[in-house]
Amino acid sequence: MLDALPTNYLLIAIGVLLLLSAFFSSSETALMALNRLKLKNDAKIKKGAYLAQKLLEQPDRLIGLILIGNNFINIAATALTTIVAIKIAGDKGVAYGTAFLTFAILIFSEVTPKTYAALHPEKIAYFAAFVLTPLLKLLYPLVWITNLFTNGILRLLGVPQSIAKEALSHEELRTLVVENNSINPNEHQNMMINVMNLDHITLEDVMVPRNEIQGININDEWPVIEKQLIDTYLTRLPVYQDNIDEVIGILHIRTILSLLNNKTLDKTRLRKILRKPYFVPESASLSAQLKEFQRKERRMGLVVDEYGDMVGLVTLDDILEEIVGKFTSEPGDRGLKIIKQGDKQYLVKGRIAIRSLNRRLQWALPIEGATTINGLITDYLQDLPNKDLAVEIEGYRMTILETTDDNIISKVLIEPPSLKPESSD
Repeated sequence: MLDALPTNYLLIAIGVLLLLSAFFSSSETALMALNRLKLKNDAKIKKGAYLAQKLLEQPDRLIGLILIGNNFINIAATALTTIVAIKIAGDKGVAYGTAFLTFAILIFSEVTPKTYAALHPEKIAYFAAFVLTPLLKLLYPLVWITNLFTNGILRLLGVPQSIAKEALSHEELRTLVVENNSINPNEHQNMMINVMNLDHITLEDVMVPRNEIQGININDEWPVIEKQLIDTYLTRLPVYQDNIDEVIGILHIRTILSLLNNKTLDKTRLRKILRKPYFVPESASLSAQLKEFQRKERRMGLVVDEYGDMVGLVTLDDILEEIVGKFTSEPGDRGLKIIKQGDKQYLVKGRIAIRSLNRRLQWALPIEGATTINGLITDYLQDLPNKDLAVEIEGYRMTILETTDDNIISKVLIEPPSLKPESSD
């Protein structure tokens, strides 16, 4: 019957079949290459994206439909090409027709459309969804039978029909965030990376060391306590007896402001206002502690080591600053100012956290071990620090300018390696 058709008509039919084959090939590549997060957002406003999302919810049916359509079209094109080849060149034309069709399918129905679809998946997939959705309903019985046989064979081979979705690893997610810098502004990208780092940073890395905790000694004379409450810039203070290891509670300054103004606050009332101290382990990660702060509705915790001894203090602000950087300008920050000296050096306090210094100046000081500049230098020296002593740690030259009576470094001059002048011959 087809033999009776003019050759021109058959050639046109072959061309149409090649275009249909290109449609199915590009549709498969485009749908599988869609970004699922973008698709989810687009589905709310674009009908094509919504239909594509529905198709991808059952990928076995989608792939079955595409392969049925593609194979049927390619087989039909092969049959028509054979007829045309025989009509033109007789039996010898079959070989030429096979070679021609293989080349045509490869170039026009496979490589070119699939490459274009991989580069523009949304454009192709959203359009294709309008065609494939009704086609799936029309050919559903055939698709169902095909999948029934396919799943049966897979079951015999021991392949599970439902494959769990593979989650991104921590490092894969980090790579995804970093490589999508054209989508995410730098500050948002840094925040997302900092959030992912919270699992790897412990409270020991960001806490205020024990010897630097500011608190109220309840055994001091009342005028001394009252002056300290008036002068403090902190919003929460630990209250202790004689030494910081004997904390009896946490004081929120806001709860005593009216009593201070009315001169009606005394030690008895102060004790009643205190909130029970909240202790946290130094080994806890920042992400875990952030959840605990939220669950217990607390903003400050006293950090203890494995023996139960207090080693520091951590606040919610300390954790949030690891994500967004410094976001407050409390008067207490004056004691931690980084003062640039000329073009090469920086004057810092010995108690400044290494992580804070790295974050503010984009440095790479070592963060394993010591958490402050004082601790870093002391650990390096393995001895008591002396004034005017200079050391070089990881290329950073540090000169001790001041120490306290108990040999704690209070002021350091640091010259980073990138700012060192080149030596002249």
